Amino acid sequence: MFSNAGILGSSDQTILNLDLSGYDRLFAINARGMATCVKHAARVMVERRLRGSIVCTASVAASNGGRSRTDYHMSKHAVLGLVRSASMQLGVHGIRVNCVSPYGLVTPLTLHAHKKGAEELENIYETNMSLKGAALTAKHVADAVLFLACNDSEMVTGHDLLVDGGYRIQ
Repeated sequence: MFSNAGILGSSDQTILNLDLSGYDRLFAINARGMATCVKHAARVMVERRLRGSIVCTASVAASNGGRSRTDYHMSKHAVLGLVRSASMQLGVHGIRVNCVSPYGLVTPLTLHAHKKGAEELENIYETNMSLKGAALTAKHVADAVLFLACNDSEMVTGHDLLVDGGYRIQ
C-alpha cells in the first residue's frame, strides 16, 4: 500500500505566527490521513495474513527543522514517527513499513505554494542539491517507492529513503 496524502499549507508560518486552524487542517491530512491509511491497510493485511509492504511519503522536512512552514515540518516528523512505530509493531506479521522522503520537486502543488515558474523553482531546488545537472522528478520518487514496495527490499523496514539529490548531506 502506498500512502501519498499531503499538502504544504498556505503560508510560510514560523512558531511566532503559527495559525492553529491551518495547523489543524494540515495535520488532518498529512498526519491523521497517513495514519488512517496505514491503520486500515495493516488491519486487512494482518487479518488476511498477508506479508507485504506499506510505503508512506514523508519529506526531507521529516529529518530537519525549517526557518518557516513550521506546521509542515511538524507534520512530516509525525509521518516519520508513524513509520518507525508501525514498522516495529507490524514486523511480527511480516509487514514492512517504510517511507520515501523527497526534496523539492516541481509539481502543481509546489508551483502554487511558492508562486514561481517551473524553471525558476527547479533552479532554486538544484542549488541546494549536491547532484548537479538534473532536476528531481516524480519518476525518481516513484522509482524509490517501487523499490520499497517490491521484494528487492524484503529486509528493509523502518527506513526513511531520502530522494533528495544530496540535499541532506550539504
